[in-house]
Amino acid sequence: MDFALTEEQTAIFDMAHAFGQDRIAPHARDWERDGTIPKDLWPEIAALGFGGLYVSEEAGGSGLTRLDATLVFEALSMACPSVAAFLSIHNMCAKMIDKFGSDEIKARVLPKAMSMETVLSYCLTEPGSGSDAAALKTRAERTNEGYTLNGTKAFISGGGYSDAYVVMVRTGADGPKGISTVYVEDGTPGLSYGGLEDKMGWRSQPTRQVQFDNCNISSESLVGEEGKGFTYAMNGLDGGRLNIAACSLGAAQQGLTQTLRYMAERKAFGKSIDQFQALQFRLADMEIELQAARTFLRQAAWKLDNDAPDATKFCAMAKKFVTETGSRVVNQCLQLHGGYGYLADYGIEKLVRDLRVHEILEGTNEIMRLIVARQLLADQ
Repeated sequence: MDFALTEEQTAIFDMAHAFGQDRIAPHARDWERDGTIPKDLWPEIAALGFGGLYVSEEAGGSGLTRLDATLVFEALSMACPSVAAFLSIHNMCAKMIDKFGSDEIKARVLPKAMSMETVLSYCLTEPGSGSDAAALKTRAERTNEGYTLNGTKAFISGGGYSDAYVVMVRTGADGPKGISTVYVEDGTPGLSYGGLEDKMGWRSQPTRQVQFDNCNISSESLVGEEGKGFTYAMNGLDGGRLNIAACSLGAAQQGLTQTLRYMAERKAFGKSIDQFQALQFRLADMEIELQAARTFLRQAAWKLDNDAPDATKFCAMAKKFVTETGSRVVNQCLQLHGGYGYLADYGIEKLVRDLRVHEILEGTNEIMRLIVARQLLADQ
């Protein structure tokens, strides 16, 4: 079994890392303070092929594997996990359109999505349906021209910022088989947004409710088939879970790197604090956990790339394990910085805040355990 990255994969990681350190890291704190990511960043990212990482080459994407994509998100999150995670959302939407959309909607949407002239957001969660996503109530009623949408989506990254939204709506009866997916462009009459959410982390990503009030869209805005939307949404989440795990991994690795530098410089009792054995043990534990998380994540990505029957289970396990490892590691990094870790200047407290939500979104880690347990019982 070969665990080494190929030359091409190493080049992908290095390119993403260099871009992140040059164009994202120096500005991450300013963007967090301003509560937004400059729109002109996205075409620069798209120029690297990151606007459609696993969109097929025939549709103008990069056609990378899921494993390749995790390398991009791991590298970019070393600069800012909030920016990297937002790119993951755009890519999840683009892949859904590429995989399930009609030729017409792909031709209309994907070229500008690949160049990131069009930035995409994903709308599944509602105020009353989080973990129970199939209970969503936003309804799309058929009209002569298409559909009329009514309802509210909650916690939408890019709400009021993105150029278009991939939205899960109810076109049929209660339950998952009554859900469809539609594409709604910003500026569509009846589409509006709630106030900006004041969040613990991910503060550079504008987050708002997305509201539909007699919002009319054409029949060509349907993605795929009616009644298949929940399947599409869950299909996208397997890859999204890997990406968010990769964001935790990269940010935690960056936290450890910064902590090693700090401990080499910080003196106490006549020597640098990296010379105290008790603290060395903490560093060793963090490195062991990160290496285990990295191996687990790449195994899960390999399974998804190869359509393994247990890929969903492994994506869920990796998401839970890696995001919790990331949070644990950056919290230890803050502790090893002492009081300085609590100050914004050192960047560690931002990592603690940004990574905490990774245990909640793309399916809470409690739901990840439920997926794993159900699969275990089904295999008996």
